[in-house]
Amino acid sequence: MFKANVHITLRKSILDPKGKAAHNALHNLGMKNVNRVRIGKFIELDIDAKSEEEARDIAENACSQLLANEVMEDFDIEIKKIST
Repeated sequence: MFKANVHITLRKSILDPKGKAAHNALHNLGMKNVNRVRIGKFIELDIDAKSEEEARDIAENACSQLLANEVMEDFDIEIKKIST
């Protein structure tokens, strides 16, 4: 059994209105040292697979087919073996 931790973020070329709003709010709270905010998604998948490579393939397919919009978003996958 493997756990896939997936971080999905907007591509750098895509405007991030939520990140901009959070950035402005942080500045209004006095946190002037925060220079930029980008907001994304974090998804955990528990995957029953025989190998780390198979688990990564399954996670990549899940991201490509459903979890991420590859036109606007990038994703990063971290695979960890977990005990059953």
